[in-house]
Amino acid sequence: MSTPEASRFVRLRVELVIEVDDEDALTKAALGRIAEDPEIPAGEKVHAESTVADDTAEALAYLVDPFDLVGDVPGVDLAQASWSSEEIDYDPDSPDWDLDEDDDASDGEDVNG
Repeated sequence: MSTPEASRFVRLRVELVIEVDDEDALTKAALGRIAEDPEIPAGEKVHAESTVADDTAEALAYLVDPFDLVGDVPGVDLAQASWSSEEIDYDPDSPDWDLDEDDDASDGEDVNG
């Protein structure tokens, strides 16, 4: 009896809401990362530095790398990644920010316990 092979690829979705309490420290760290990155051509570094200096969300995007999330996980290789960041209005008491919103009961389980 043969069984179909399961896909070797898994989509991992992560959504984070981060409170930035020191924009200067964040921007400084992002500028440092850009300065140290040998893969960014000199012409692009000027643009990247300008973007990071003007936009806290862009500064954060330069410092957060999806590879860091799974780089040390045994038995996996990151096949593809994309990420973005944006400034948002956040109200932790709003039902719009329910972290379980992607869960559903379609698999027959009650997601509310």
